[in-house]
Amino acid sequence: MGSSQKSFFVFLLHVLVLHFVVLLTRAENITHAPEAIYVLGDSLVDVGNNNHIKLSIIKADFPHNGVDYPDKKATGRFSNGKNAVDFLAEKVGLPTSPPYLQNVNQNFLKGVNFASGGAGILNTTNDGTIHRAISLTRQVEMFGSVVQKLEKQLNTNGVHKHISNSLFVIVIGSNDMFGYFGSNSEFAKTTSPQQYVDMMISTFQFQFKALHMLGARKFLIVGVGVIGCCPSQRIRTKTGECKEDINLWTTKYNQQLKVLLEQLKSTLGDINYTYFDTYGALSKLITNPSTYGFTAPEEACCGLGKLRAEFACLPISHYCANRNEHIFWDLYHPTEATDRILVDFIYNGQQFVTPINLQQLINST
Repeated sequence: MGSSQKSFFVFLLHVLVLHFVVLLTRAENITHAPEAIYVLGDSLVDVGNNNHIKLSIIKADFPHNGVDYPDKKATGRFSNGKNAVDFLAEKVGLPTSPPYLQNVNQNFLKGVNFASGGAGILNTTNDGTIHRAISLTRQVEMFGSVVQKLEKQLNTNGVHKHISNSLFVIVIGSNDMFGYFGSNSEFAKTTSPQQYVDMMISTFQFQFKALHMLGARKFLIVGVGVIGCCPSQRIRTKTGECKEDINLWTTKYNQQLKVLLEQLKSTLGDINYTYFDTYGALSKLITNPSTYGFTAPEEACCGLGKLRAEFACLPISHYCANRNEHIFWDLYHPTEATDRILVDFIYNGQQFVTPINLQQLINST
């Protein structure tokens, strides 16, 4: 064998070994990939449903949203680019679940997204004429309609297998908190913060059980973040610090949610879940920004006024050039860079996830 042939053979052998290692690594990382991803939630995971709610002004289908999305397209994501569910789908090798309202008769075998900007756990959250969103209750009802359509494509056993092997992502609760602690809250006049949190928990429990009755078994539940540190809340304090009353009750809600999930696991028996402590994870980014490449942990990237948070991210607003260095895109929402880090925590992190991370959840039988 000539030297050139020998060199080529060695090179080819290295390529084959590397290819085998990559395949082996993938097999170790995901052994039971989900059949589909079904998403329920609010603007943190909305991929365009609110585009189709005609009377609602809670939309993100205009610039400068999407400035870093492929083709610089404003898709309805409340972000400069991709959001968390885009990165979650990439992690498990599935396409991003499309918005349900885009086509209610679409093929749902790879999943669908019901999330709606402004949505809450409670039906009363953003249920006005122009501030309109799809509540968690309604999103669960929509999934019920999807199940009926799946039954026409698959037999009963096939539907049960499909749903039980799918991942259900639930990201909701922030808007309920904003609603209670807002300046014009009717609930705050008649209901104590603890009573309000209890209402959120009981409603969440009811809808979770409804999903379980429809066949859902694997869940990623995302807790409410440190929303008192959003730019929209910082400008409500004299010094620009975090708004501690909303953070306090957000913490209490998250604590009760974790207890509820443990109880549901015990009573239902056949569910598995990952709970993500968004509050703790975002707090870490805010208090240690340079560790994660951020230089602007307090201000929004897109908006106007103090902290770019006195006016929303609209076409007339200014947006920053260093978007990867901002934690917040606008008054409320994280940048694409932030979401990418949070999903890394969720997927294979050892901190902020309980009882297991998402990779372990997916690989569970």
